Amino acid sequence: MKERLQKILAKAGVSSRRGAEELIRSGQVTVDGSVVTEMGVKIDPGSHQVKVNNKPISDSEEKTYILLNKPAGYVTTMHDPQGRPIVTSLLTGLKARLFPVGRLDLDTEGALILTNDGELTHQILHPKFNINKTYVAKVKGSPSRAALKQLAQGIVIDNRTTSPARLRVLRKSARESVIEIIIHEGRKRQVRKMFAAINHPVIHLQRIAYGSLKLGKLPLGKFRSLSRAELKSIFK
Repeated sequence: MKERLQKILAKAGVSSRRGAEELIRSGQVTVDGSVVTEMGVKIDPGSHQVKVNNKPISDSEEKTYILLNKPAGYVTTMHDPQGRPIVTSLLTGLKARLFPVGRLDLDTEGALILTNDGELTHQILHPKFNINKTYVAKVKGSPSRAALKQLAQGIVIDNRTTSPARLRVLRKSARESVIEIIIHEGRKRQVRKMFAAINHPVIHLQRIAYGSLKLGKLPLGKFRSLSRAELKSIFK
């Protein structure tokens, strides 16, 4: 049965579907020896040979699921032209080629799932599933109730209104405050931009949960395997 090429790459654990599209656009994917750069091409994986960077793909690779407590200073891409450290360099001792599920900013710490399961990645990132991501933000100053209500209801950033968010003040003083915020969108630097929009810029940001999957006491820079039950908790 024919399937879209990016879906085949994701199922084979090469990358997420979004990452697969980038591989295709950049000319790194061939089908039966011919480079494919167009989106939406459908093929039968049983009848055609697909290669990425001249290496055949395989859908038989065992699926691996990892939760990493990402430190600041690491990028969540597979390659960085600027030569900055990438998160996969922290996965010592693992043979599987894993990719991050979504992004965390360079300066943001916390929960990051890495896997070679492209279908799971697609489900976590697809807007229709509305997966909640929980962050703890230390911000400058003491936001007013009105400002926090504005964030909760939705605020315009980059010419678009954010979806409703849930906020809870954990600690507050005139100098700085610590606020838990739950969102289901995944815009670039969204939490930082939201607090900047109410004039309380983020000092420190940590993601502590995907859905009901919590970071817990996992040490910074360390990782652990995820069980099937934990994977299901992402969608709760």
